[in-house]
Amino acid sequence: MSTKKNSRKQRSNDPKMNERLEEDDRTALAGISNSPPHRKAYSYSQQLRTNTGTHHKRQHQLRKHSLDENRILSHNPKNNVYVCGTPNSSSDDEFYPYSTITATGGGVAVGSVSDHHVDYLHLSQRIGGMAVGDGGCDDDDFEKFPQQPMPEFMGSGGGVGIFRVPNRAPVNPSRPTCLELRPHPLRETQVGKFLRTIVSTETQLWAGQESGVRVWNYSDSYKPGTGVGGRAPRGDEDAAPFYESTSASPTICLIVDEGSKFVWSGHKDGKIRSWKMDQNLSDDNGFKEGLSWQAHKGPVLSMEISSYGDIWSGSESGSIRVWPWEAVEKSMSLSLEERHMASLLVERSVIDLKSQVTINGVCNISSSDVKCLLSDNARAKVWAVGSLSFSLWDARTRDLLKVFNVDGQSQNDNRSDVPSSSSMTSSSSSTSSATQDQPVEDEMNVKFVSKSKKEKSQGFLQRSRNAIMGAADAVRRVATKGAGAFAEDGKRTEAIVLAGDGMIWTGSSNGLLVQWDGNGNRLQEFTHHPCGVLCFCSYGSRVWVGYVSGMVQLLDLEGNLIAGWVAHNGPVIKLVVGNGSVFSLATHGGIRGWNISSPAPIDNILRSELSDREIMYTRLESVKILVGTWNVGQGRASHDALMSWLGSAVSDVGIVVIGLQEVEMGAGFLAMSAAKETVGLEGSAIGQWWQDHIGKALDEGSTFERVGSRQLAGLMTAIWVRNTLRTHVGDLDVAAVACGLGRAIGNKGGVGLRLRVYDRIMCFVNCHLAAHLEAVNRRNADFDHIYRTMTFTRSSNMLNNAAAGVSSAAQMLRGPNASTVNPDEGKPDLAEADMVVFCGDFNYRLFGISYDEARDFVSQRSFDWLREKDQLRAEMKAGKAFQGMREALIRFPPTYKFERGKPGLGGYDSGEKKRIPAWCDRILYRDNRANPAEECSLECPVVASILQYEARMDVTESDHKPVRCKFNVDIAHVDRSLRREELGKILQSNDNIRSNLEALRFVPETSVNTNKIKLKNQDTFNLKITNKSGEDMVFFHIICEGQATINEDSVASEYHPRGSLGFPRWLEVTPAAGMIDPDQVAEITIHHEEFHTMEEFVDGVPQSWWSEDTRDKEVILLVNVRGSCSTETKTHRVNVRHCLSGNPALVDQKLSVSKKHGGSSSSSSHQKSTLTYH
Repeated sequence: MSTKKNSRKQRSNDPKMNERLEEDDRTALAGISNSPPHRKAYSYSQQLRTNTGTHHKRQHQLRKHSLDENRILSHNPKNNVYVCGTPNSSSDDEFYPYSTITATGGGVAVGSVSDHHVDYLHLSQRIGGMAVGDGGCDDDDFEKFPQQPMPEFMGSGGGVGIFRVPNRAPVNPSRPTCLELRPHPLRETQVGKFLRTIVSTETQLWAGQESGVRVWNYSDSYKPGTGVGGRAPRGDEDAAPFYESTSASPTICLIVDEGSKFVWSGHKDGKIRSWKMDQNLSDDNGFKEGLSWQAHKGPVLSMEISSYGDIWSGSESGSIRVWPWEAVEKSMSLSLEERHMASLLVERSVIDLKSQVTINGVCNISSSDVKCLLSDNARAKVWAVGSLSFSLWDARTRDLLKVFNVDGQSQNDNRSDVPSSSSMTSSSSSTSSATQDQPVEDEMNVKFVSKSKKEKSQGFLQRSRNAIMGAADAVRRVATKGAGAFAEDGKRTEAIVLAGDGMIWTGSSNGLLVQWDGNGNRLQEFTHHPCGVLCFCSYGSRVWVGYVSGMVQLLDLEGNLIAGWVAHNGPVIKLVVGNGSVFSLATHGGIRGWNISSPAPIDNILRSELSDREIMYTRLESVKILVGTWNVGQGRASHDALMSWLGSAVSDVGIVVIGLQEVEMGAGFLAMSAAKETVGLEGSAIGQWWQDHIGKALDEGSTFERVGSRQLAGLMTAIWVRNTLRTHVGDLDVAAVACGLGRAIGNKGGVGLRLRVYDRIMCFVNCHLAAHLEAVNRRNADFDHIYRTMTFTRSSNMLNNAAAGVSSAAQMLRGPNASTVNPDEGKPDLAEADMVVFCGDFNYRLFGISYDEARDFVSQRSFDWLREKDQLRAEMKAGKAFQGMREALIRFPPTYKFERGKPGLGGYDSGEKKRIPAWCDRILYRDNRANPAEECSLECPVVASILQYEARMDVTESDHKPVRCKFNVDIAHVDRSLRREELGKILQSNDNIRSNLEALRFVPETSVNTNKIKLKNQDTFNLKITNKSGEDMVFFHIICEGQATINEDSVASEYHPRGSLGFPRWLEVTPAAGMIDPDQVAEITIHHEEFHTMEEFVDGVPQSWWSEDTRDKEVILLVNVRGSCSTETKTHRVNVRHCLSGNPALVDQKLSVSKKHGGSSSSSSHQKSTLTYH
């Protein structure tokens, strides 16, 4: 009773406050009839005894009211009952109690009715209370009490700008509805099997992965996955059914050969392998490779099939090799028993282009890696792409035509990176390699220095610059010897594509798009997005661009932006066309299919229909998360202390997040830490000690798994996940923001962890903000700086370029400019998360109160009064910091500052400075709710509440007390396998959609001027293709269905296609691809070119079996025509006969056409498109 009387006496001194409290009492009592059913309340208003560890039962009168109750809103999410408040209330200073009490485990009871409004009818009922944080009861006692959500205080300013909660919906409204062929797998599940590339055939989508290849049949696209426990490996439970090959070396590149019906793959071990299309596949055993051979000593980085069917491959150091189709065809005809001989035949047929253009030790092409090869099918050329230069080759003769840099400047005669041939002699060939490589090394050093200068400018104070950067240089020298981690030049070419009109497009790591003509002349450039370009694909009148930010853009052939959207939450590394869709592959392995006509009306229909079926694929989960913060003051904790802080509260917890401050301090350590950060290194031995010992307290290994951590100087955060939950948690990213000297030193700042839990993004940020009572504005500024600039990337000790299979531009995500990667410009990473938790030593103090007054209020448990003096609470009310974030009402003593080793309240600082006790150590959060009434759903997928918020007052190893907060988090997520199945049903059943898809089959009418051509030596014929449409442009592509020899009776033998339906070497077709405007005619030159037999030797083996014979030949050209977004193709068949001997037999006598091809050479037919641009 004395506590109650004392508090009443104190309040009577302020008549206005008493009047306000009485009004609040009446408001609260008026809502009693709507209050939830009565539950027992556990008092927290007793004294905190200094004899910690002893259990005492006490009886105490409950406080009647709290100063925090201005307008009190209680929400029962089950029945939407509002108590003592208005449903639409938006007062920024109100808090939102969810129920009547909160009881916690770990020997602690919180939830004093002094801060609740719902138990006024039962104030006379008292129960035995227990002290908070003093070991007042054991865990077994507390397990008897149900855990209920605590009341919360919410800061203002959370509904606008970057503090607005992200929009969520069953189907993303900001992009077209897509087919999730392979939903985003967790990164941790993909170790050893990351997907690197994809290609499309007419009926299948193939993917290259680290363990071989896999294939999806388009007929299975909308079938459900196998689910957890099915045959699919972890990470593929929701993927459409697929089949995998036997284990092979990591696949880097894939190409499709429609002529031989093979998919060719290039591998890390330097081999090229073949895989048969459309074979019968089973789940039991992986399908096996066909022909394979050793193509390069290093990895096969790129592959392409030329217009004449030859396979071109690129590797490291500028190596380009050609594998003639004649050799490949002969090898494929051999039996399995002769496989070794087949491989040997191909290997010995190699044409090493780099060797051919190396004269006197001087190479005329770049020595950089050949990252891309492109077959210009319109002009029968091949582009080889290095980082900063191109080489252009004749596909037929394999002659080098031109070498030029990314600026379009020719380098054939005067190259800066290699010595000129006139200054070289044969005796200097031994040193040419070193001379060639030197500019590359110098270029690396220059770029690395430029990066460090940029980072210097970002902010060390002059007095610290020399010492810190000296340490940075020392660390850098060590780091660059191993990792070689330096920023890529923004001009580096990352992707290349042949557009529908015959122009060549390239994309750079700085986002620049460049258009070239077929001769390598630079025409124009565009920039529509600030992030690096990683891939292209072209179809009809559109060019699709994939960026490192996850953005996909559609451009017309003039370079104008048509549309763009965020296709993935990671870099888009490959785009291909197939089955009426554009498929995008992200670096994390997710594959999505976008309708070829998007954006289009069909997208809105699909979105609406799929949203209406939300209930079919919504799944609800509940996870408990424990967040702990502790300023350890450069000390170390005993196992008992860690068990009191963490071990006693994790019995029902799925995720544990720990934030430590002042793990290690000192000028030398801070300088070295800053230096290591400049080269992407972090962590310390002491930080590792803390992680290991916390892991022991959590029973790491058998119960929990450590997922990751991040350290910035004295700040360290780490996360553990319960083993039973690990399947649904992953994709850990880390971040760090320094707020110390010049925003460069990590004595103050924040470190963050971001991870995916049931496909929802959660961020945990550990902060140490500016110190001292008067530095409120600096603390606010520190928070704002951290919130706005924190950018998450993969951890430095998790970065594995080979694992993700992404290019240099994708690795820029970790660079200093990583913030520009966010596709939503100006939107911080934290603003996009579904749940954000801030913990740490925020350093906000109590103001307007003396040391003695604060001690008196603490001893009387008058925490409601102390909260009115809390700087953080005042700043949050004013909307100046932690805007829109929530905190449970504090019912534990201030956690700062204590004398080490002194238990209980007697441990508060009693030295000369007598620092005023303060709640420096805090834990705040924000979930998906825009208002407290929202329930968990796909529109509001993460709804959290606080079950426990307390300090462990019995821990004395630091001048701060550790704080812990237990969240109950409800999560709504999509069963992506079922949603894909529902999408398939909609596509089949919706009449409007079927009508739209049928319209996409339209092909404008065209004609050719002949279907029979006869050529003699060096003859030329002009084939004319007429676009009869007055409105629509058409796109054509000419391929060769096969070649036959003509016998003495003028009858053709069986037709044999070349690789990728290429032309025979005696035939030139120019242009073989292009665009025809409405009512226009395209003239195609069909020319016979003399092709001499090749009796030269390769590796000592005569190559006479390459030779084409001298008999008359006949080929069937297929002129494939389609509209801008046609999903089908119209084909004109043209027979071309070469009469080498001057045979008088007329072409129209018997232009034999195999019965396999329909019997009539003049027929035109509609067929599904088999042409896929990569």
